[in-house]
Amino acid sequence: MARIRISQVIDRTPSEVWNEMRHIERHVNWMHDAVEIRFTSDSREGIGTSFICLTKVGPFKTQDVMTITDWRENEVMGVTHVGLVKGSGVFTIARLGSGALVSWQESLIFPWWALGSVGSVLASPILKHIWKGNLRNLKTIIESPGSLGS
Repeated sequence: MARIRISQVIDRTPSEVWNEMRHIERHVNWMHDAVEIRFTSDSREGIGTSFICLTKVGPFKTQDVMTITDWRENEVMGVTHVGLVKGSGVFTIARLGSGALVSWQESLIFPWWALGSVGSVLASPILKHIWKGNLRNLKTIIESPGSLGS
């Protein structure tokens, strides 16, 4: 199992961070490994929202099937992964001084044909590097002049 934890300080309040993160369809704007998001539920936010995220890491592509399992305004967004890659992930947002600490944790199980636990060990540092970049992208978007209120 791949277990990855990363975090990023963003110079905005937790509610300002949440106002961007709550828009799941816009995650492709800051997650470079997320190519496309297609909702499979009528809802676009909240517990029970489901979607397929076309994910690409290098030459590898997969359709990551996800469902929102935890949704606490300004605090937590959790998902389960039920496609070829299984597991769970959670974003947490906590006040840190005048800003916010965004933490991202994923626990993923890779299929046997992707070398299972060996694949997890090999993929973990690559995914950690990509996801750190994703949180830096999120920081840039949220801290950009004119980004609030959109």
